[in-house]
Amino acid sequence: MSAGESSGVRLDSWVWSVRLFKTRSLAAAACRAGHVRVNGTVMKPSYSVRVGDEVRVRVGGVERIVEAVRLTRKRVGAADAALCLIDRTPPPPPREVLMAVPQRDRGAGRPTKRERRELDRLHGFNED
Repeated sequence: MSAGESSGVRLDSWVWSVRLFKTRSLAAAACRAGHVRVNGTVMKPSYSVRVGDEVRVRVGGVERIVEAVRLTRKRVGAADAALCLIDRTPPPPPREVLMAVPQRDRGAGRPTKRERRELDRLHGFNED
C-alpha cells in the first residue's frame, strides 16, 4: 500500500475494485441511490473508505456485508479482491425455509391493463 492510500480510497472506486460491482458507474449509482452503507450510514461515492470500515452493499436484492482490510484503487483479480476484504455476509436461509414462503400464482394478482379493458368491454362500459 502506498502512502497516498493510507488516507483512504473513494467508496465507489473501492467497491468496484474489489469486484462488488461490475462497473464503477454502477458502483457510484448505487452509492447515490443509498444502496451502499459504511458503518451503518449511507455515504456518497466520494467518501474515503479506511481499513476496518464495515461496508454493506445491496446488489440484486441481496445484502453483502464486508470489512475493508486493504485499500486499492485499481480493479484486481478475484483472488486479490478476496485479500482486500473480509466477507461477513450471513449464509442464505435453507432452501426448505424459502420453499415454505407462500408464493402467489401467476395471474392471481391485480389485472393487467389489457385484462381491465376486456372486463370493461364485458361489463358494457364504453371507452369513448
